[in-house]
Amino acid sequence: MALLIASNEKKIKLTVFIATIAVCALVIILNQKWIPHPDVFPGFIYSLPLVNAILNGTCTILLLFSLAAIKKRNIRLHKKLNLTAFLLSTLFLLSYVTAHYFIPDTKYGDVDHDGIMSAAESAKVSGIKPIYVVILLTHIFLAIIVLPLVLISFYYGLTDQREKHKKITRFSYPIWLYVTASGVIVYLMISPFYNYTS
Repeated sequence: MALLIASNEKKIKLTVFIATIAVCALVIILNQKWIPHPDVFPGFIYSLPLVNAILNGTCTILLLFSLAAIKKRNIRLHKKLNLTAFLLSTLFLLSYVTAHYFIPDTKYGDVDHDGIMSAAESAKVSGIKPIYVVILLTHIFLAIIVLPLVLISFYYGLTDQREKHKKITRFSYPIWLYVTASGVIVYLMISPFYNYTS
């Protein structure tokens, strides 16, 4: 039995590794717009960044309630909350790549939306932009790191390997929580510079 579990675990970890690489590759390809997209697309696309922020914010709340549930040893509620958060995070990923595929990139501080940061524009955000960049970069980096950790955490949790689940969630949980919360902060900081009139 132990050999079977170990064999399954190796397969799961390999699958998680491949899935993580595939997701990262897809995000890069679509985010860099290496695949041509149509010039005309539905207007709802411009609502996706707000939808993404709402999804991230909801996940943050669900994860906090999930922590409270497991501290009260309510495993059933803990599982439901985590599965819901995972589903919403998956929807976020789909929405995120769709938005970044179609919508032109926004530069932090680009008030006139010309894609060029003038000296005056740079000066206006010089104090806050480094904070934005740090939050954005840590959000992106940790989002990549957390994907395999969350998937493995789910595997251990759903297969009732509690000790392994506890061990990995010590890392995966705070990272996932940071990623969801920082996603909302990034949106709030960059949204004043969106130009969705074109």
